[in-house]
Amino acid sequence: MTTSRHPQPPVRADHAGPARLASTTVSAMRFGQDLIALVLVVTGTARALAAGTSVAAAVTAGVALLGAYAAGLVLARAPHGPAAVRWWLLVLTLVWAAAVAVSPEFVWFAFALWLLAGHLLPGPASVAFAVAVYAIAALAPIAHHGTTGYANVLGPLIGGVFALGVSRGYLELLREAAEREKLVSSLAQAQREMADLQDELALTQRASGAMSERTRLARDIHDTVAQSLSSIRLLSHAAGARVQDAEAARAIRQVETLAGEGLSDVRRIVAALAPVELESDPLADALARMLERLRGETGVETELHVDATLPALPTAYEVALMRTAQSALANVRLHAHASRVVLSLIDEGDAVRLDIVDDGRGFDATAWESAPVRAGESGYGLRFIRSRLRELGGGLDVEAVPGEGTALSAHLVLTLLVKET
Repeated sequence: MTTSRHPQPPVRADHAGPARLASTTVSAMRFGQDLIALVLVVTGTARALAAGTSVAAAVTAGVALLGAYAAGLVLARAPHGPAAVRWWLLVLTLVWAAAVAVSPEFVWFAFALWLLAGHLLPGPASVAFAVAVYAIAALAPIAHHGTTGYANVLGPLIGGVFALGVSRGYLELLREAAEREKLVSSLAQAQREMADLQDELALTQRASGAMSERTRLARDIHDTVAQSLSSIRLLSHAAGARVQDAEAARAIRQVETLAGEGLSDVRRIVAALAPVELESDPLADALARMLERLRGETGVETELHVDATLPALPTAYEVALMRTAQSALANVRLHAHASRVVLSLIDEGDAVRLDIVDDGRGFDATAWESAPVRAGESGYGLRFIRSRLRELGGGLDVEAVPGEGTALSAHLVLTLLVKET
């Protein structure tokens, strides 16, 4: 029996192994505790009958103890608070004291009371309760027989210390099971987010690759076919003005016309293949989708600002900025408790900057910069992002104050990019 059957968090089917094992162990300990209580009551009743206690008194005392204990079983299944459980423990103790008044053989049940006290009461209160129960158990032989012995004094003392130790270990097991389940849930969520990030990154890389290839084709066509047709048209026009033969002049004009039509067609193809300024930027689209997902899943208000003059970025740059946004938004989702997030993709001429600002609870940025990351703590994500940006010649600035939100600024230099004017 245990009335400390705290509600356990739900176990996910895909990560249920460790949590199921801990739950099985806890259930086994609860069953063992209930079984101990039953055996102690039966033993006390039997010894009381053997010691000469009347059948009616011994059986009544035993049934009363079992009934009070069973009330705790019912209480454990109802949504009662800790106060009700502690009142039940007091009532059970009073019933036990009455049973001890009937026969000192019922002192055996003190072991079950010590087990319950260890995990139903806070530390100091459980010790005080254990001492009170020990006093009753040690004095019961004197009250009934006028004398006692070392066994009657030392036996309950050893039993009480052992029972308290066992119950405290039981509490540690419960805490460990809860922490393990929390860790399993966190890992499952991290895996889901990582899968989403990988999908988003793959989508961005495909889109960026397609855009880069289309731009390359457009430039090649413009620099070769379009330039050749333009030259043919100019040469035909110049030659037509100097030719005296009518047939030759008509043929040259036809060549000029065909070259002009071909040049128009090529320009339309180039315009369709190179829509860098006409179509939306894949990185901006990916950022918009991430913000939309965050808003739909958490209710956080989001904004996205993208400079219209932002040039086409290499795939490595877009991936780095995408990773930065993903890591920042993951932190907002898990830790910031923010109500509003603003993302800005800014063209600074010789650099591109991604700012992510939230109005959440913030953190101590100075301590984060200087302190090492220990197992179980967050902080790896931003460090990894900063490392990636530095590999590309950029960097990550973090500004945060506890209670005042967080601002991240990732920047990459565009010295290797040619910006069209």
